[in-house]
Amino acid sequence: MIFDTHTHLNAEEFANNEAAIVEHAQELGVSEMAVVGFDYPTIEKTQQLSQEYDNVYSIVGWHPTEAGSYNAEVENYLQNELTKEKVVALGEIGLDYHWMEDPKETQEKIFRRQIAIAREMNLPFSIHNREAMEDTYRILKDEKIHDIGGIMHSFNGDYEWAQRFLDLGMHLSYSGVVTFKKTTDVQEAAQKMPFDRMLVETDAPYLAPVPYRGKQNEPGYTRYVVEKIAELKGLSVEEVARQTTANAHRLFGIEQ
Repeated sequence: MIFDTHTHLNAEEFANNEAAIVEHAQELGVSEMAVVGFDYPTIEKTQQLSQEYDNVYSIVGWHPTEAGSYNAEVENYLQNELTKEKVVALGEIGLDYHWMEDPKETQEKIFRRQIAIAREMNLPFSIHNREAMEDTYRILKDEKIHDIGGIMHSFNGDYEWAQRFLDLGMHLSYSGVVTFKKTTDVQEAAQKMPFDRMLVETDAPYLAPVPYRGKQNEPGYTRYVVEKIAELKGLSVEEVARQTTANAHRLFGIEQ
């Protein structure tokens, strides 16, 4: 039983093929997944999928590349969507200095505002951090987020960064990046970090793991992330699957 804690089954790449993707995931042992919506269309699709499939949950938020469009109307919409059944977290939120659709100051303001909403609504959050490690850490530390907690989605930092985010109370979620041949620093962090705060994900349709690197990713491929972590930690695939799923259930408040 594997839980893909961050996937985009709502992406256009999967349109009209969701049932087959979910079935294939189950064949590979991926029994649950959290689908992330980050603007109006993707949130609508996320909520639809979580109602349609028992094993699909929703994560809802406003992406940093959309920060410039955030306003009172968006906030009211988010607050309403976050109260719906099967919403387990707020996200993905954070900073994106790669695309830089909006100034750093705008991104930070919206990031902090959504952390506040997560706190008000007693929900963990999922962090998008692209080329913004220092500022992401600074903001999370400033916001004293231990009481709500969250996920460093597709964590790609080294062991030192892993320790710093763990000290803030965060969970670290590993994607296909941990399977890449040259990401030895990410692999070291995964090997050494505490097992009780590790999660796994795909970020599908992006970041396909080895042996599918360069191809379209899908939720079922979380299995290959679990296999790599099992190899790094010297554990069985079943142990990694069981522990990371238990961690996801605990963080998301899902009763089993």
